[in-house]
Amino acid sequence: MPKTAAPHRGCRAAGARALVLAALLAAAPALAGCIADAGPSPTGTLVTVPAATGTAPSTSAPLETTQSSNKAPVYWIGRSDADVFLYREFRDVPEQENPVTRALRSMMSDKPLDPDFFTPWQNPGKLATSISGKDVITVDVSEDAFNSNLDADMAVRAIQQLVYTATAAAASSGLIDAGQQIRVRILVDGHTDYVAFGHVRLGALMTRTAGLVAPVWIIDPQENVEVAGGSVKITGRSTTAGGKLRWQILRSAGNGQAEPFLTGETTASAEQGQAGVFTLALTLPAGDYELRVAQAGSGGGPDQYEDTRSFKVR
Repeated sequence: MPKTAAPHRGCRAAGARALVLAALLAAAPALAGCIADAGPSPTGTLVTVPAATGTAPSTSAPLETTQSSNKAPVYWIGRSDADVFLYREFRDVPEQENPVTRALRSMMSDKPLDPDFFTPWQNPGKLATSISGKDVITVDVSEDAFNSNLDADMAVRAIQQLVYTATAAAASSGLIDAGQQIRVRILVDGHTDYVAFGHVRLGALMTRTAGLVAPVWIIDPQENVEVAGGSVKITGRSTTAGGKLRWQILRSAGNGQAEPFLTGETTASAEQGQAGVFTLALTLPAGDYELRVAQAGSGGGPDQYEDTRSFKVR
C-alpha cells in the first residue's frame, strides 16, 4: 500500500490486504437498494454532489491525451498516509465494446495489477455508455454494481473513480475533446436520483473533483511488468509542480529480502503542459526491484505520500 514506513512489499500478505480492505469497507450503513424516489430515504449521511457548471475547475489531474495504444485507463482506490486517493493503471481489455464501456467494465469486474489498490464496485449485469455533443458522457449501469457497504467519504471516492475512468477512456481514445471540461451523468437502470452506496445522489452532471488523485503517482513501469535491461525509464506525476521528490530502488537479494540499491532526488516539472511530471532514466542489471517515490518533507519533516511499484529487469 502506498506508505511512508520502510517495510517492503514482502510484508503485504494476502490476509493483511484483506483486513485492510475490510476495514475500509466496513462500518457503513447498508446500501440503499432502490431508486431514491421509489422507496424510503436512505440511512446515514446523504452527500449532495454539486452539479457541473460551464467553468472548468482547477484540478491536479489533467485529462488524459489521445494515445495510439488500445489499453484502457482505469482508476482504482488506494490509501496513502491517512488519506485515500485515486490511482491509474492501463489495462488490456477486450475490444467488443466502446472504449468507455470497456474501461468501466474493467474497473467494476477486474482486480488492480497493484495489490495496494482496490475497487468497491461489483461486476454489473448491465452497463452501457454514450456520448452526446462533445462534452457529456452518460453511463447507465444496473443496480447490482453498488452492492458494497461504504461510508460517505468512500462512496464519494467510488463515484469519482467512475467519473475519472469514464473521462480518461473517452479522452485517451479521442472520442471527446480533451481541451474542455467533460461531464458525466450516471443513470441506474435508466433512472436518475438513485442514491449510490446509500450516500451519493446521482443524476446531475458531474466532473472530476480536484484533489482526489494521489499526490505522488508512479505511472511506468506498471506493477510486476518485465522491462529490458540497461536504461530503464521511470515516469510519474506529482500534484506539486516543481516539488522535490525522493526515490529509492530496492533489489531482491534472493532470500525474500529487499536491499537498497539506488537512491536519489528529482524535481517534478513546472512547465506548462508537463506540470508535475517526473522522469528517471536508470541503468539496472537483471533482477527483481521495488521502486519507492515520495514527496520530500519540508523543513526537515518526514517524506510524504510514498507510492511503490514492483517490477522485473530481464
